[in-house]
Amino acid sequence: LVEARHRAREIMYRYNNSPPTRDGRERREMLAELFCVPVESIPGVFIEPPLYVDFGSNVRPLASDFYANYNTTILDCATVTIGKRVLFGPNVSLYPATHGISVKERQTGLERASEITIGDDCWIGGGANIQAGVTLGQGCTVGAGAVVTKSFPDW
Repeated sequence: LVEARHRAREIMYRYNNSPPTRDGRERREMLAELFCVPVESIPGVFIEPPLYVDFGSNVRPLASDFYANYNTTILDCATVTIGKRVLFGPNVSLYPATHGISVKERQTGLERASEITIGDDCWIGGGANIQAGVTLGQGCTVGAGAVVTKSFPDW
């Protein structure tokens, strides 16, 4: 885990300090490396730096047309699946990682993680926070600043 986090930090550093280009090819190559997918599988994925992840390898953008505005954070201790034609406003955070609500449990250092799934055609407003275990069905809209703790079905 330590090595995987270090790998992600190195790629994030390069990505977050990379110059913009008209076609975005260089950044897409770094995203493919971070997400451990072929670059051809993410032709329409655009994430404005800075981007923060724990590992990157647990982020699954599904094929095309995913745009994330500035300052996206994905604590991918569990799988995060992002559907097609999904949009993130700035400062969106996805938190599959979680800790117990019991003080005694937290004192043991136990951590948990539960998958997050975002369906096709979702829009996540700026500053929204998606918590562990949430599934957003196809077509969901999350308002700016929302803290989402429960799943929603397809529209």
